[in-house]
Formats: sequence, C-alpha cells, structure tokens
Amino acid sequence: MKTSLAIFALTALALAAASPAAAKGCLKGAVVGGVAGHYAGHHGVLAAAAGCLYGRHRANEQERQQQTQTRAPAGQEKM
Repeated sequence: MKTSLAIFALTALALAAASPAAAKGCLKGAVVGGVAGHYAGHHGVLAAAAGCLYGRHRANEQERQQQTQTRAPAGQEKM
C-alpha cells in the first residue's frame, strides 16, 4: 500500500514539474502540504503532491479572477 502511494505521489510531482512555467502556487502548496502531512501521520510526500495540486488550482483561480476584474463589463466602456 505504501509503495503504491509513493509511486502515485512521485508521478503527480513529476507531472506537476513537467511544466515549469505553470508552477505558480505549486511550491508553496507543496511545502505547506508536506509539513502538514508529515506531522499528521508521516504522509509528507502524498500531502506535498496534494498541496501542489491545490496551490496550482488556487493560483489559476486567482489569475482568472484578476483577468475578469480588469475587463470592463459589457455596455460600460469608456467614451
């Protein structure tokens, strides 16, 4: 069981590292998840992978929100 979890975690980290330009949020999430997982039951690698995925999701969500805020709503353009 531990071996399969370790393989899954390493695969997830390898896929996340495959696109270095899109790694915004991954490192911070991985560090926080790894530390929390280590203290919560010695599952640091698995928690780091989950933290990386969550950090990427959160960064993408914030970027999308910033893009929609910079655009003027339809019909309210400046004259």
